Amino acid sequence: MSTSTFLSAFLLAASSVRLAAAATALVFEPPSTGPLVQTANYTSFSNTTLNDKTVVKGKVFNRIIHVWLENTDFATAASTPTFESLAEKGILLTSHHSVTHPSEPNYIASAGGDFFGAGDDNMYHIPSNISSVVDLLEDKGISWASYQENMPTGGFYGFDYTATNYIQPGAAPYTYYMRKHNPLVIFDAVSQDPDRVKRIRTFNDFANDVVNGTLPQWIFVTPNMVNDAHDTTIDFAASFLEYWLLPLLTDPRVNGEDTLILLTFDENHTSTEQNTVFALAIGNAVPHNLRGTTDDTVYTHYSLLSTVQANWNLKSLGRQDTNATVSNVFSFVAEKTGYKNVHVPVNEVPMFNLSGVAPGPLNSAAFVPFAAPNLKARGAGGGSVFIRPGLNEKLTAASLPPPVDLTALNKTTPWQMSPETTSGKDIIPCAGSSCP
Repeated sequence: MSTSTFLSAFLLAASSVRLAAAATALVFEPPSTGPLVQTANYTSFSNTTLNDKTVVKGKVFNRIIHVWLENTDFATAASTPTFESLAEKGILLTSHHSVTHPSEPNYIASAGGDFFGAGDDNMYHIPSNISSVVDLLEDKGISWASYQENMPTGGFYGFDYTATNYIQPGAAPYTYYMRKHNPLVIFDAVSQDPDRVKRIRTFNDFANDVVNGTLPQWIFVTPNMVNDAHDTTIDFAASFLEYWLLPLLTDPRVNGEDTLILLTFDENHTSTEQNTVFALAIGNAVPHNLRGTTDDTVYTHYSLLSTVQANWNLKSLGRQDTNATVSNVFSFVAEKTGYKNVHVPVNEVPMFNLSGVAPGPLNSAAFVPFAAPNLKARGAGGGSVFIRPGLNEKLTAASLPPPVDLTALNKTTPWQMSPETTSGKDIIPCAGSSCP
């Protein structure tokens, strides 16, 4: 089906759901003269670049760039001119789903294969015996980095950051950066590692890395709170993409012939509906004959993990990334890697709009400890499950104690922190027998 034919069905519906409630008086203002020009609007300038020498060849792509926007219904994004135009350049994934509400659990899931019961945007950290996509990448020598717009310095650990209001000079400072949209900093095995934490970088670092030709192979990009549509509108986010993404699509230092770019949203806006989000596979790694088409295979944010695993024959996390029903590999990648996707009938697609009901270590109302993953699982990469040091392999999902309502005891999960009193230096990662 052509993209234009598919999208026409959404135009009428989208006109009534333009996210009026999210609209503000803010008008898009470029933070810099270009996406590769460093700016004081990002607080600190970059004086470092990455130095990755090796490129690990993938079966379909050698670089993947994830760009996440916020809180928008599929029809709203799909009928916005900038997104319509972008869809003609790639494959529109018409049945891609967020995995829960609100924001933070989705970001955690994309990196860890589970949201561990989280149902809010509080300040959490995940112990160092729990693996993430970083472990899988490093296990194969694949370089990676996260780039966070308006994060004040590389590896910043704080809950948020308020800076000079570059959009409305003279107005009160604005909280452009929120930790909840920075998935890797939540994992102790990344944020508390002195080498790994240097790869949680700013947008000025991104500009520096591109100019110096040192972009890594796996990249996660989070625009700030206005540019990602969280505090604004889809049209505001579209203006950001015209400023930032469109020029990069023609820059071979970013979008080389082997680059896949996944543009998507963390969750939809209408939480009473199925959590379908706009997701687009673009970049020069997308076959020419598939550009401007749609793919109705059922995908979720877990598919971001399985697709990467299939491309590079990685190990798995042994969590939802190995649950075939919710972790289909992007079809054009599955076809070239030999992975067989699961057909999920429309009436059997799980509901992904539930929030706060799953027991887990990040759910104070239904607390259970972190369990070991399914060590017998096999993911899309065909390898074994990655095990971090200190993992209690005997504490499985089947052997967990019943959930405890800590809120009834006026307590919270031990993995929740206070934004006012906690800094990165206050966290002591668990090790060996001290890990739950």
